[in-house]
Amino acid sequence: MPSRTADERTMLRQWLEFHRATFARKLQGLTPAQLALRSAEPSEMSLLGLLQHHAEGERWMFGCLFKGEPDVPYFSPVDFGDLTGADDAVVAASWAAWHEACARSREIEAAAALDDMTAMPGPWENEPVSLRWLVVHVIEEYARHNGHADLLRERIDGNAGW
Repeated sequence: MPSRTADERTMLRQWLEFHRATFARKLQGLTPAQLALRSAEPSEMSLLGLLQHHAEGERWMFGCLFKGEPDVPYFSPVDFGDLTGADDAVVAASWAAWHEACARSREIEAAAALDDMTAMPGPWENEPVSLRWLVVHVIEEYARHNGHADLLRERIDGNAGW
């Protein structure tokens, strides 16, 4: 659990790592078929889809939006979210992309000040946002999807909680 008395930067980092770890725990020990299992009609949400979503989200938020790096997705539009043929290779590639994106996000965050602004405008208000805002948004994104992951995992094998 993150510190209740840390400075702002440390607390933001700890909360982001807490939610990343919570998300990863929800996916542990499942087969590719279980990871690709969709929640319920009409939703196409799955744990594997969320893993790919977080990989792309980390890559885009910290790399593209904050640093202005080229937008080169890990997954092609055809592959992203199309999990009907999920196998060990798809799962491994998805985990690798997520780990790579998280590592790059950590590097970018550590090298910047919380008041530094994004290199390009965000899609929300078409204006730059601070690194502080971006980190809080990514924490919010994980927190929201961790709720989804909890329900998906419970539906698969009854495993509930964090």
